[in-house]
Amino acid sequence: MAGRINDDDVKAVRDAVPIDAVVSEYLQLRNAGGGNLKGLCPFHDEKSPSFQVSPSKGLFHCFGCQEGGDTIAFVMKIDHLSFSETVERLAAKAGITLRYEEGGYNPGHQRGERIRLVEAHKVTAQFYADQLASPEAEIGRKFLAERGFDQAAAEHFGVGYSPAGWDHLTRFLRGKGFSDKELILSGLSQDGRRGPIDRFRGRLMWPIRDVGGDVVGFGARKLRDDDNGPKYLNTPETPIYKKSQVLYGIDLAKKDIAKVSRAVVVEGYTDVMACHLAGVTTAIATCGTAFGGDHIKILRRLLMDNGSARVIFTFDGDSAGQKAALRAFEDDQKFAAETYIAIAPDGMDPCDLRLAKGDQAVAELVEPRTPLFEFALRQIVKRYDLETPAGRAAALDEAAPIVARIKNVGAQHEVAVQLAGMLGILDTQFVVRRVAQLARWARDRGGKGPAPAAPQHGGASRARRATGEYENQARPTAPAGPALNLRSPAHRTERELLKLALQRPELVSPAFDAYGVDEFTAPPYAAVRQCIQDAGGATGAPSDYLSVVREAAPNDTVRALVTELAVEAIFAKAVDEAYAGDQLVTVRLRAVDRRIRDIQGTLARLGANADPEQLAAVQNELWVLTQYAQSLRNNGAAAL
Repeated sequence: MAGRINDDDVKAVRDAVPIDAVVSEYLQLRNAGGGNLKGLCPFHDEKSPSFQVSPSKGLFHCFGCQEGGDTIAFVMKIDHLSFSETVERLAAKAGITLRYEEGGYNPGHQRGERIRLVEAHKVTAQFYADQLASPEAEIGRKFLAERGFDQAAAEHFGVGYSPAGWDHLTRFLRGKGFSDKELILSGLSQDGRRGPIDRFRGRLMWPIRDVGGDVVGFGARKLRDDDNGPKYLNTPETPIYKKSQVLYGIDLAKKDIAKVSRAVVVEGYTDVMACHLAGVTTAIATCGTAFGGDHIKILRRLLMDNGSARVIFTFDGDSAGQKAALRAFEDDQKFAAETYIAIAPDGMDPCDLRLAKGDQAVAELVEPRTPLFEFALRQIVKRYDLETPAGRAAALDEAAPIVARIKNVGAQHEVAVQLAGMLGILDTQFVVRRVAQLARWARDRGGKGPAPAAPQHGGASRARRATGEYENQARPTAPAGPALNLRSPAHRTERELLKLALQRPELVSPAFDAYGVDEFTAPPYAAVRQCIQDAGGATGAPSDYLSVVREAAPNDTVRALVTELAVEAIFAKAVDEAYAGDQLVTVRLRAVDRRIRDIQGTLARLGANADPEQLAAVQNELWVLTQYAQSLRNNGAAAL
């Protein structure tokens, strides 16, 4: 083992490497006043910056999680290094040669594990880059040239070539003093029958660097038909390479991402190259995995999540690309930045687009075009038949929770109005209210997803927990989002009418028996209405009426709700024909108004070029229903 690093050398390293320069490699810093800088803490999630750096003191401190210390402490924590590994890493950057108290100068094989693995990758990257000029690598140079990348581009991105033999790199690294154990641990070599052999052979190689600029892995592209491996082969998980925590190109893009508060997420190595060469120097890509939460953490620290921050995803226009976009949207809430999607009209990726139409086309592609939430909504809406009420309702049930996730209340309202237009629902306020309700519910639950099975209070909780059990007796699908609040104003009148039908059937019959199951919008209430119908209706109710209705229930859940409604007090000082008439009229009027909105939406979609007979039929139905609704409003129960 090497001895302790000389104290004077540790002090020299600490003084030679400014803390703000080191921290800036991982997050964006801005002026905090008093000579200090601030940014989003890399050690815990936060929306407003509580992490401060004092360049004059060489210290950092987070007022949120209480992490703090000097430059060495910062690098130790963020890169999970030991003290000696950190000092050695910083010394290498500062060009300082370290002395060891008990071992003279430190030989390479005695250094910390991470330092050794990073050094192996650095040496390997240069080895691969040198090999790109070899005669064997002509196929690789041709691959690059066909995609518009010359020698200068290859050098800028460090692109190289892995020889096709079994152990060219392995023997080279052994000659540099690396042990077989280190070669296997690094992922650069793998076990063969007679010892370690090269993991990458006969492929074009892209070095993958972390946000600090260290090479931690490689992406390898197949070049020959006789290569039976996958098209792209990446470094396996190692102590220094976690694919969910690296972004290709982040070392080149980080300064411009922080400067302009914009990041462009593309799908592959050549797409990153094409974007950077076209002037889009904020482009990065994931390395063989979906864009996820750890990637977002890296970008958030660089973007600072200010009001103008933007993240633009450029996925292929095929179905796989669209699925990738929708997966990205699932994590949209973790950004404070606005997120967009950019898909070329002909579905080309940035690399192909640059070849076909030049740099300007790539630059124009990544200008924000379609908000990611709008793209996600259109992908959802197009799966439903918007010509039917059930189709529009189902589309709304799936899309409304997405709109409710939009953080800005003003933007949320605007998008809710847009959603109403997509669905052909003319009553935009109905959609706005639905979205607002879901947003409030999500806030109450701390942003967590729906939990229909969560315990509820009060007698209606049994019905709410088992909403799904009513679906076969009611509407095709129950509303997405929170479990039904059966005592909400929207459902209270339906509840009152059912209580009257069970407790005082003489007050609501015979009108009640003409009400359809679909006039009860809550699936549990529709199920109870079906039970009353199956029991023979409310008109001329026999002495054992409630028992018959309970027996008609399809399961214990519906039966329990029948009992609950049969014993719950009716909320009226005078339970008479006038009160019963009001409930009958309100439920019927709401059903008629819903049908009117459906027909108006149909008319809006039919447009001026509709079939004249179909248009006339729809307009006639609309006129009849409008007259009926007006009569209900003017004449009350007499119009039933």
